[in-house]
Amino acid sequence: MAVKYRASLIQPDWKEQLQKYITGIIQNYGHKMLAINNMPDHLHMFFGFRPNQSLADLIRIVKSESTKWINDKQFTPAVFNCRRDMAHFHIRGRMYKR
Repeated sequence: MAVKYRASLIQPDWKEQLQKYITGIIQNYGHKMLAINNMPDHLHMFFGFRPNQSLADLIRIVKSESTKWINDKQFTPAVFNCRRDMAHFHIRGRMYKR
């Protein structure tokens, strides 16, 4: 997930709250967050994905709900938006080692 125009809007004082909020969204839809981290202008998620939902729908929900949450909390001086594009990588379960 990337901030629109790659603006450095995700600040250290609320990034952990954002990570927890997004983790909750992922888990509420039946998936398992394995790792989440961010830079000021983008966020990476590594999660166990259940095939009961399309990945595009899940990411749309994460972007929509987290953007609304950030704006409701007024964490940024201007309206916060995400970029429309995304990148994803698929790793088979047996390829992932803890």
